[in-house]
Amino acid sequence: MTAALIAGAVCGLGLFLFAFALIPRRISLARQVAAFDAGRPAAVRAGSRPGLDAESDFSRWLGTALAKFCAEQGWEFRSLRSSLALVDKSFENYLASKVLMAILGLLFAPILLFALTFSGLHLTFIVPVWTGLVLAAVFFLLPDLELRQKVEQRRRDFRHAIGAFLDLVAMNLSGGRGVPEALLAASEIGTGWAMWRIREALVNARITGHTPWQALGALGEEIRVDELRDLAAALSLVADDGAKVRESLSTRAASLRRRELADMQGEAGERSQSMLVAQMLLCGAFLIFLIYPAVRVMLGF
Repeated sequence: MTAALIAGAVCGLGLFLFAFALIPRRISLARQVAAFDAGRPAAVRAGSRPGLDAESDFSRWLGTALAKFCAEQGWEFRSLRSSLALVDKSFENYLASKVLMAILGLLFAPILLFALTFSGLHLTFIVPVWTGLVLAAVFFLLPDLELRQKVEQRRRDFRHAIGAFLDLVAMNLSGGRGVPEALLAASEIGTGWAMWRIREALVNARITGHTPWQALGALGEEIRVDELRDLAAALSLVADDGAKVRESLSTRAASLRRRELADMQGEAGERSQSMLVAQMLLCGAFLIFLIYPAVRVMLGF
């Protein structure tokens, strides 16, 4: 009797799920927008130039599925997307790399268990499991550390480029050009990815009808560089007076160079201290290596 009741309940549940699957459901607007966004090219969705991310078909499919799931849940990750746009990496590739790295760390557990068993050391099953979970968590965070280092380096390079850009703008203003023309001409003279971003922002501002300082301010908000946002605010205040703009830009360029020089001196001091600590450790190890035989003979070991 009990077996018949269980079989009937299972069959009834299967028929209910089958009928529920046949009923057309209303798709929410978030799912429709996410499906439409998933059909666009990854480079267009990320806002970066195509061909920058070298990834396999599986990682591309996995990243697209994860990005679609995040869009359906309403998770925007604005700060993360701005950082990824700064290093020219797609959001899909980033998600796929995090998941694949976590899987790699998790798969290390059975490999470790097999290696230890083959060497003759028998461990309980719980030790490789916990090792795999810890390694999965560590490997899952490795893309975040790499992204943070790249973003800091890119922002440092961008600040260096802003100093040169300000000098070029000041020289163009001295030649009698207006502020918008001087900004665009200075961006066309410079090379590098930072100047490319500035030139792209200024050209898009001319097409859309925005002022150049509004475009620079939006670019500073996107890549989170305070110097560019301050420059946009200063240009919006003194854009009508060419002499004040030239003096302000020259002063800002000198201030940026002094700050960059101070940062470089601080980094050089930190590296000198780290080298000093390493040398002290090497000297200590060498002294222990020299004293150990004498101490062993004296103690009769």
